[in-house]
Order: sequence, then C-alpha cells, then structure tokens
Amino acid sequence: MKRRQWLGLGVSGGSSLLLGGCALNGLSKAVGNATQPLNERIEALMQSRNPVPEFRRDQVDPDALLVNSFNGVPRLDPESYRLQVDGLVSQPLNLSLADLAALPQHDFVIRHVCVEGWAAIVAWSGVRLADVLSLAGISSLGGYLAIDSADQYFSTWDIAAALHPQTLLATGMNGAPLPVVNGAPVRLATPIKLGYKLSKWVTRLQVIATLETRSGTWEDKGYEWFAGL
Repeated sequence: MKRRQWLGLGVSGGSSLLLGGCALNGLSKAVGNATQPLNERIEALMQSRNPVPEFRRDQVDPDALLVNSFNGVPRLDPESYRLQVDGLVSQPLNLSLADLAALPQHDFVIRHVCVEGWAAIVAWSGVRLADVLSLAGISSLGGYLAIDSADQYFSTWDIAAALHPQTLLATGMNGAPLPVVNGAPVRLATPIKLGYKLSKWVTRLQVIATLETRSGTWEDKGYEWFAGL
C-alpha cells in the first residue's frame, strides 16, 4: 500500500502519534516516546525500498534550495578531509575525498522537502551511502546510523533508509562541485527523508545497535525521528 493510501485511510492524518513535524508539548512527547517503536515500523512499511521517480534536469531550480545552518558554515580543507566510518562494522574506514571519488558515482535529480513547507528540485551527485557502508561491512547487530557533522549537528537514521538506492553522500550539486554553504565537502541527500535529516558537512558515520541518549539535534527537541516522505 502506497503512503498516500495510508494517509487517505487516516493512518497518519495529522496525528502527532505518527508524523508530527514540530516541537511537541510534554504530554504528546510522552505519548510519542511510548508509541515510537510502532510508529517506526508503520512508517518503514509506508516507505518503499524501490527508487523514487526522478525529475528532468531542466526542472532544477537552483534558487529554490534555501540555505540553513545550525551553527554557522564550517570550512573544511578538502586535502585533509576524512570521512570516518566506524561502530558496528567489520572494517572501519577513514576515507579521503579521493577515496570517495574512486567509488562508483551516481547522479539523481530529486526533490528536497523542508519541514518548514518549501521544496526544491536538486541534481545531486556522489557516492551511494550503501556502497560506503557495504565497504565497511555492517554488523548484524547494527540497527541505526549516527551521523556527525563539522557544525556539531547530529542525526540518526534507520539502516534501511541509509541503504536506499537513492541515498547519497553528495559531493556535487547541479552539475558543479558541492558549494560550502550547501554542505561541502560531503552531505547527505535522499528523496525519502525530510530536509532536517539531510546532514551537511558530514565527518563521521557510526553504526550503532540502539538509540539511547540522543536521536538528533532537532529530534531531541521534539521533531519526528523517522521523518520519512
């Protein structure tokens, strides 16, 4: 059953139990914590593992993608940049930009959707996150991916979304190198998550077993954790 069919049946129809995107009050947060495992399973079922339809390159609007930053715009030296991949993996990695460029490259023209209500069609290019995680070898105990960024932003993902074929570690945007303000040298891009899950200036990927003290910069303030589209 497609997501819009679930919505039509009222499974998520505006309910804060499933798809609340804004900060929660104390009562709804307590209810949300109690129902989160069920919510995650329902949303995972709603989210297809198949590729999402893409757009034409002439539909890209460069001005539509607004720039948001959590703690300013960090400037990372491309020569010394390393992406650390560790946690519950069989082969921890420390990847340079050259290492990432040596992996198979992909281009996706997909929609970026912000929880604030705006959207933009963007042409992203880079390495599939699944390819990097496959290189590291995810343990069978790994259930989530923790993502650290140079601006101190933090997020966590479900492993299934991280392995989606259109989830990229993007190094290019709209046919050019990824701009610093948009997350260079490496950011996340995917058509299956809301924008606040798409971390910029990514420096570390850690496979973890469970979500414990932190689930994300905005998620810890009450934003919905799964944030699927």
